Amino acid sequence: MSFGAGVPTVEVADLKDDDFLLDVREDDEWQAGHAEGALHIPLSDFVARYGELTEAAPEAGRVHVICRSGGRSAQVTMYLTQQGIDAVNVDGGMQVWAAAGRPVVTDSGEPGYVA
Repeated sequence: MSFGAGVPTVEVADLKDDDFLLDVREDDEWQAGHAEGALHIPLSDFVARYGELTEAAPEAGRVHVICRSGGRSAQVTMYLTQQGIDAVNVDGGMQVWAAAGRPVVTDSGEPGYVA
C-alpha cells in the first residue's frame, strides 16, 4: 500500500529487535496484541501525548511508526519528520508484522492477535 513518495518507509523484514517502535493504533487494537516493547500512543491522543514520545525515543535514533496496515502510521510519520525527527512508516503495519511471524503479545505477555 502506498501513501505517497514523501513518506519514508521501512519493511517489517528490515526491522531489528532493538529498533524503537511507536504503535499508534487505538487502545482496543493494542490490547488485542502488539509488538513487545513498543511504545503505545494512539493516534487520537498523539498530539496531547507527544511529550511521551520525545522522552522515550532514542535521542539520535530512528522512530519506526506502526499501525494496523500503514495509513495512520504514515500520517504520524509525516508529522514527526516535519518536527525534525528521524521517523519511518512500517509498511503494511501489524498485519505484515504478524504475517511475517513476528511475535504479537498482550500486556500480560500472552500471545495476542492483530485486531
